[in-house]
Amino acid sequence: MKSTLSQWRSCMDIAEVARRTGVPASTLRYYDKVGLIASVSPPGARRRYAPAVLEQLALVALGQAGGLSLDDIRAMLSPQGAPRVDRQVLLAKAEEIDATVKQLQAMSRGLRHAAACPAPSHAQCPTFKRLLKAAAAGALSRRRPASTGAAPRSPRKRAPARP
Repeated sequence: MKSTLSQWRSCMDIAEVARRTGVPASTLRYYDKVGLIASVSPPGARRRYAPAVLEQLALVALGQAGGLSLDDIRAMLSPQGAPRVDRQVLLAKAEEIDATVKQLQAMSRGLRHAAACPAPSHAQCPTFKRLLKAAAAGALSRRRPASTGAAPRSPRKRAPARP
């Protein structure tokens, strides 16, 4: 009984966890609800958390900073909160980040060129024209095909206005 009481005393209430981590109490309640962290309190009592929750929240923050979804992060936490790293998910995310960095670097080079271009007009700059053409091709490839085989939708009829 004494060890249980001392363990309970070492626990922090939700306000203390929020203060120590900078994570709002509403977010902590949400994380608790979706299974990212777990309260040690009985149902109906004020939420209290074991000290290990601080490390769990640091792992959640690290995962989010790396672009992982909360579902991905939850899948990487054991029921006790210890990390179970899925190396394939991490590798896929790293490759996604590398591709994004490459795109952003190309955009940066294009913007720097446009800012320093000696052409009297961007419309006359061959480099800018290539960038514009590449951007248009990328945008067009992301659009839905015009014909999906489905019949076109008719516009919704509005209810007559009330007097």
